[in-house]
Amino acid sequence: MEILVCIKQVPGSNKVEVDPVTGVLKRSGADAKMNPYDLFALETGLRLREKYGGNVNVLTMGPPQAKAILYEAFAMGADKGGLITDRKFGGADVLATSYTLSQGIKKFGKFDLIICGLQTTDGDTAQVGPEVSEMLGVPCVCNVRSIDKVEDAHIIVDMEMSEDIEKLKVPFPCLITVQKDICEPRLPSYKKQKATANREISLYTLNDMADKNEKHYGLDGSPTKVQRIFPPTSDKVQETWTGSGEDLSEQIYAALKKMKFTA
Repeated sequence: MEILVCIKQVPGSNKVEVDPVTGVLKRSGADAKMNPYDLFALETGLRLREKYGGNVNVLTMGPPQAKAILYEAFAMGADKGGLITDRKFGGADVLATSYTLSQGIKKFGKFDLIICGLQTTDGDTAQVGPEVSEMLGVPCVCNVRSIDKVEDAHIIVDMEMSEDIEKLKVPFPCLITVQKDICEPRLPSYKKQKATANREISLYTLNDMADKNEKHYGLDGSPTKVQRIFPPTSDKVQETWTGSGEDLSEQIYAALKKMKFTA
């Protein structure tokens, strides 16, 4: 079974810069990590490979430094990695991102099962997985909480609905998005990290895509535009007090009274 896990590099903290013109995050040089939901998707793929055989491939879209999460995936056990990267892809909304990923997937290979995390911690839309499946023309199941079993041409999964659980039998090829409760991700292996430190990663730019029309990618290919985006402001005030217990208690009481927490 050929498995593809789509992963994404997201900001590692809320201290990120925003482009004042385009309103998109400046990802280059920012502290980053693998999207937490994608760790569960990757672990799901690795467990399926251990049980049923095959290969686990990982694909991401982002700037050149997004290679870091591919090597993290290698250290967890992934077999092959691909990076979709081009300045013309920058600023993409969910539709343009999904289209770019679908084009990259077609170039990367043919897969029986595509696994995505339920959502990302930066966009938080949970739309990319279903849109990729639509553009690839394959069935999609979202909110997968467990995988029952894999048969020759099908996978049987439990999908969590708002009020019940549905068991679905889905033909290959297909795409699923998984919840964080589906499994516990393993830690990267130091031995695997050393063994895969120089593993080759396939790179894909606009020139590698079947559709080379720039208007279908990035900001030009995005029908939605961000009006305004900004990091959260902090109103935390810190003070350091010194003195005897009696002095400190009086200062605390005065502060609480000022904030109207006491009479």
